[in-house]
Formats: sequence, C-alpha cells, structure tokens
Amino acid sequence: MSVKVIYEKCIGCSVCKDVCPFDAIDIIDNKAVITDKCTACGVCIEKCPIDAIGKEESEIQGISIDDYKGVWVFAEQREGKLLNVSIELLGEGRKIADQLNTNLTAVLLGYNIEDLTDRLIKYGADDVLYVDNRLLEYYTTGGYAKVICDLITDRKPEILLIGATNIGRDLGPRISSRIHTGLTADCTRLDVDLDNRRLMQTRPAFGGNLMATIICPKHRPQMATVRPGVMEKAKFDKTREGKIEKIIPYLTESDIKAKVIEYVKGGKAEVQLEEASIIVSGGRGLGSPEGFKLIEKLAKKLGGVVGASRATVDAGWIDQAHQVGQTGKTVRPDLYIACGISGAIQHLAGMRESKCIVAINKDKNAPIFEVADYGIVGDIYEILPELLIGLENMGEILEKAEVCE
Repeated sequence: MSVKVIYEKCIGCSVCKDVCPFDAIDIIDNKAVITDKCTACGVCIEKCPIDAIGKEESEIQGISIDDYKGVWVFAEQREGKLLNVSIELLGEGRKIADQLNTNLTAVLLGYNIEDLTDRLIKYGADDVLYVDNRLLEYYTTGGYAKVICDLITDRKPEILLIGATNIGRDLGPRISSRIHTGLTADCTRLDVDLDNRRLMQTRPAFGGNLMATIICPKHRPQMATVRPGVMEKAKFDKTREGKIEKIIPYLTESDIKAKVIEYVKGGKAEVQLEEASIIVSGGRGLGSPEGFKLIEKLAKKLGGVVGASRATVDAGWIDQAHQVGQTGKTVRPDLYIACGISGAIQHLAGMRESKCIVAINKDKNAPIFEVADYGIVGDIYEILPELLIGLENMGEILEKAEVCE
C-alpha cells in the first residue's frame, strides 16, 4: 500500500503537511507532494478536510499466499567459513519449520564451497540450495540479490531469514524491494501465529524503549534480518541427511554494477563481543571513563573482552563497538560480569541469556541483581582491585602446583 494525493481535489491547505509525523509531505505549487520519507501511516488521510489523500494498492496483484511454502535461511559465509549467525538462524529456522510442518532450506551462495553443504544439513537443514558461480566468490549486492530473487520467484518460500550482518543489512532490503514484500530489520525474537501462518517479528523501536512485533499479512515471503548472538545455535547432528541441489545460475558480469577490483583483508576487529566466552562490562556506576581501565584489566586477566552499557557509550566514555543491549550487541557468554550497571531492561535484553551473570553494584535494589546468578553489593573501586589480587594469587598457586607435580 502507498499514499496517493488526488491532485484534482487538493487545494494546498497544508493540513496534511502539519500533521505528518515523518515530515514526508511538501507543498509545491499549491499541491501536496508525498516524499520518499512516507511510511503510509495514514495520518494525513484521516486529517485531510476534503478527502484529497488516499491509499492505493501495490502494483503487484494476484499474489496467492497459499502458493508460498517452506522456510529459507540465507547461509552467509566468508572465505568458505559459515558465520555463527548462519548456524543460529538454522536453529531458529528449524523450530519455525517444525511449527509450520514444512521444510527448512539453507540457501548457500559462493564458489567452490561445496564442502559447506553437508554441514548445513548436519546443522538442521532439510534441503540446501547451493548456487555455485565464479561471480559469487565475493559478495556483491547486485549478484547476490539477483540470484536470490530469481530463486524466490521460482520456488516461492514462505519465510526468508537473513543475519543482520553488514552483508545481510545490505542484501535484505534489496531483495524485499525487488520482490515487493516487507522486511523487518534487526529482529531479536521470532514466533509464529499458527492460525494464519504469520511470522511474528519482534524488534526494538524508539531507541530501544519499546519492543514492536511486526507482521507481513499480504505479501510473501515474510522476511526478517536477525541480530547475531540473539538466537541459540543449532546443534550439530552428524547422523542427519538431507537433499543438496547444486544450481548454476543465469548470472553475467553485466548483472553486477559494482565490481570488486581488489579484496583487502583488514585486521581482526578488536571487539568480538558475540563470540566472547567472558565479558566484563561497565556502566554509569563507574563514575568516569577512567573506570574502564580497571574493567579492561579484569577482562584481560580473565581472557575476556570489555563490554559497556548504552549510558557510558552515550557519554563518550567508550566506543560504541563495546555496547551490549537492545541498541548494541546481544551476547551469550559463559561468564558476564556487570560492574556498575543498574540493569535497565534495554541492557538486560542484550545479556540475560548469559550462562553465568555476576553483578557488582552499590545499590542492593538494582534490577541487575534480579537476573544475576551471583551478586556483590559494594564499591567497584574496592571490589575489583581485590578480585585482581585474588586472581594473581590464584595464578601463583597454580604455577607452584604445576612445579610440584
């Protein structure tokens, strides 16, 4: 659906422009003009005093939702290695496919990476569509979007899940635009309404202060990009068997508008929060950015990485790459130590699935203690130095024990 101005009726009164919450209407030559900021919310339609604005149906007509079956997962890989988010999506996709009593298909694009197909089956896929082509060796928006759109048009999947990685965030909107369907970006939870087979796609809204559940009732496939680290990884089952179909796509260099001239591998990112087994996070309770020096010492001593709350990032105490929470990264480490973090719901949503949570806070009533496995009430600047001394002594004890052996 889209908003349309009936220019024969429009008198340029500006009522629609004044009420539009997205500043998506301009008045040009005494006529209302809808810009690309429009979200089709309908406020202007309700407020127009002369009924000069309405909604028009999409140009795509005759789509039969019943023709679309199956759950697809885009199996993203880099240099022949599956990304963790691909394995997470296979786990979630398996649950959804079982609920809908349908097949789970992994869509793998690349060149000479056939060895990954069996791994996708072992991680829960019933079928694998392996698209092999030299032009797909490196990701390009045009090449990947064309191939997947061709597959969707031919096979008609009911649901398509994509990881909310740099590639996924580029690829997802291109696909949804070309095939005229909706896309919910950066989801943190997925569910299914079994009565009408609708995918319930939940994501943070309004800066993380609200969780919105979005549906796509009239178009298919139902598409969502899912934040890495949110879903539990699929279990590897070496006994699983499935169908692998190798596809040679109709793809030429002219289909790829942006050419990859050179592939330069950068250094490893300093912060790998989603993959860390130990995270030590600091919050506003640190009092100043200097507190992160202590946090970093403890993280280094434990072999972990540094995390942070949104408040400290907003204050400029630490880089946004360290942020944990709804508007940051979602993590599932073995050990999460929260230092000076009160436990706002936005932060808890990003770390509450950690296997063991240790909270350190002066406020004994801080919400963080409600999800913590262990809680320490006290001053961070008194407790952390003692922890570091204890860890140092423990290291010396272990070294002596090894010498005695």
